[in-house]
Amino acid sequence: MSSFSLSFTIDVDQKRRIVYCKIFGLWKREIADEYREAFRSEVAPLTGAPWAKLVDLTNWRTSYQDVVGVLGKHMRWGVDSGCEMSLYVLNNPSTFRQLNEMFRTGRVTDSSHTFRTFPEAVTYLKAHWPAARKPGEISVV
Repeated sequence: MSSFSLSFTIDVDQKRRIVYCKIFGLWKREIADEYREAFRSEVAPLTGAPWAKLVDLTNWRTSYQDVVGVLGKHMRWGVDSGCEMSLYVLNNPSTFRQLNEMFRTGRVTDSSHTFRTFPEAVTYLKAHWPAARKPGEISVV
């Protein structure tokens, strides 16, 4: 299963119970709302049992302030729907600050982890998410 937009991609590995997202550009509220709805649709088969999320934010830019509330609440929905681990890859101090604001808004700081590189995030995922150790490639498309 997957969703694609010019602003994001969402791919679900049902076997490993991992959601892979890639986020692009500057977001306004309309894009955040579109992402939230696409994400919930794609992740529906995983909800109700534990799952993990790996998000590539290396091409994301600081967004409009109203996006913080939308995505903070969306992150909370994820935790309430079974997301036990969220890993975010980013290297921009401005987006890092805004992402942490989203964590606080959604009260998800305990289950959210940030990394500067994709290999660091994958190493952490494999060490802490047993299903990630199954044969095959782990990548954000």
